[in-house]
Amino acid sequence: MKKQTLLYTLFILAFNCTNKKKEASITAIYVKESHSYAKPNEAVIKHLDLDIVVDFETEVITGTASYAIENYEASEIVLDSKFLDIISTEVDGRPNNFELGSFDEQLGQALRIPISKDTKQVTVHYKTTDKTEALQWLSPQQTADKKHPFLFTQGQAILTRSWIPIQDSPQIRITYDAKVVVPKELMAVMSAENPKQKTVDGVYNFKMKQPISPYLIALAIGDLEYKAVSNRTGIYAEKSMVDKAQAEFIDMEKMVVAAEHLYGDYDWDQFDVIVLPPSFPFGGMENPRLTFATPTVIAGDKSLTSLIAHELAHSWSGNLVTNATWNDFWLNEGFTVYFEIRIMEALYGKDRANMIALIGRQDLEEAVEGFKDEPEMTKLKLDLSNKNPDDGMNSIAYDKGYLFLRTLEEKVGRDTFDAFLKNYFKTNAFSAVTTESFIDYLNSNLLEPNGITFNTKEWIYQPGIPDNQSIIISNKFENAEKTLQYYLDTKAVDISKTQDWTTQEWVHFIRNFPETVTTDDLLRLDNAFDFTNATNSHIAMVWYEQAINHDYHGNDVDQKIEDFLIRVGRRWYVSTLFKAFKKADKVDKALAIYEQSRPNYHSVTVNTIDMLLGYDKE
Repeated sequence: MKKQTLLYTLFILAFNCTNKKKEASITAIYVKESHSYAKPNEAVIKHLDLDIVVDFETEVITGTASYAIENYEASEIVLDSKFLDIISTEVDGRPNNFELGSFDEQLGQALRIPISKDTKQVTVHYKTTDKTEALQWLSPQQTADKKHPFLFTQGQAILTRSWIPIQDSPQIRITYDAKVVVPKELMAVMSAENPKQKTVDGVYNFKMKQPISPYLIALAIGDLEYKAVSNRTGIYAEKSMVDKAQAEFIDMEKMVVAAEHLYGDYDWDQFDVIVLPPSFPFGGMENPRLTFATPTVIAGDKSLTSLIAHELAHSWSGNLVTNATWNDFWLNEGFTVYFEIRIMEALYGKDRANMIALIGRQDLEEAVEGFKDEPEMTKLKLDLSNKNPDDGMNSIAYDKGYLFLRTLEEKVGRDTFDAFLKNYFKTNAFSAVTTESFIDYLNSNLLEPNGITFNTKEWIYQPGIPDNQSIIISNKFENAEKTLQYYLDTKAVDISKTQDWTTQEWVHFIRNFPETVTTDDLLRLDNAFDFTNATNSHIAMVWYEQAINHDYHGNDVDQKIEDFLIRVGRRWYVSTLFKAFKKADKVDKALAIYEQSRPNYHSVTVNTIDMLLGYDKE
């Protein structure tokens, strides 16, 4: 049997004698997983049939989940469940018992269903509850058009178990079919083959034929319209947003072509984006075939579309080749940042790509400083046992992972590195990897054949940033720094010096305000460039952070900050501003704003800000 070096699954060819005849069977061995109760080496889900009814009046999903399983003569199958009302279970079409284990704040409960060694199908009838974390139910007032309610899910990292009982580990891959019943005035879409228009009866049927990890099962329901960008790319959004979104993301097909040119065929048939209401907790989520995106990236000038390149890149790094556990999260995100920046370079040039990379490098420096009391959290390979895997979803995985790969590219040469990555994605398509199996693959397929020595283990297993890191340079950023210094020295603002600046240049300009900058300086710059009223969300966020840091209150900026925090639920943005309040000893003010904004946030954002501000839920 040919060895597949990087597969997270070890395949063992076992020969069993049955009726004196040898038969070969392949047994999949899964790695130890600290964030799931599942025992996939005993019984594992291979396909899900989901049949659900979505009730916006009660804010409850009632459903039936039927699973085709691979059974290694197990006596039970174990699923993950959190805040679900489990009504009944069936095994091979017959009623069966079940048992729920003790509740864990992070993991939920083990759902144990007795089976026989011949069991092939298991069914669970269930309902969601008002504690279900993956779901965010939005009132019409919380949407763009303010006419109909909206619902979306967020499964990453371990929240899918809170709306579907499932084996919620990234190393498990399943296909799925779904039937979803919604109010007839709404449209349902999923991370699957999707409709392009509403049905007359509110019944939607979905199929995901490629095997995916459970955290990538996604659902959104709203008053949606679809507009194509090309024959395999397009936009879902509310009516008032769909034209803006289509114009903003008009380069989607070009991005797919550039990505395929770099690292091989796009294996998911369709690449669509749905623009969600502003409470969505992330910039984007790479759900296969249907990226979920925040409206904060719609700036009107395509300046924030690197996010779309990032989510597209996940179609290879993350969705196609997946981290086996959340301790290996950097394998998803470090590779994706590297790929994103390569796509941006191919479409918009090296200057733009390097500016994006340098902003990430600055984020990394801030993250390393933030973890000075927990240096182990600055390693790429983490130990997140007894922690929420969200704790590892920060700039270390993204930007240290990127820096490692960029440094490696510079060491081996771009052409050699590209050939390696293209083969990496092709060889390990639709499988999951551990950090250790990646290192083995890297040594066997890149470093040893080319006689190259590299400090791989230092990068991955040691805290901080190794000395041999790639040095990223941007002439445009150097010019932004000189321009800032000129303004501060002369107390004069010449707006001609900043004509045609990109978002990245403005972000760098604002981020580099010195500690000695005065409120008069900030007022002068604000009057010249109207930062307080910026329509570009990234520029607004870094300006508001500086306003808090330097106790600036000009041009009604305090009200603008409050409005921003109440309107926008993107975790990166709101956590940045609440951290600034905390650092400035303005926790009382932060809590007053948070009391108003908290009901608008998804649970992912709420959990982060509750902890950050020490919010008392009672």
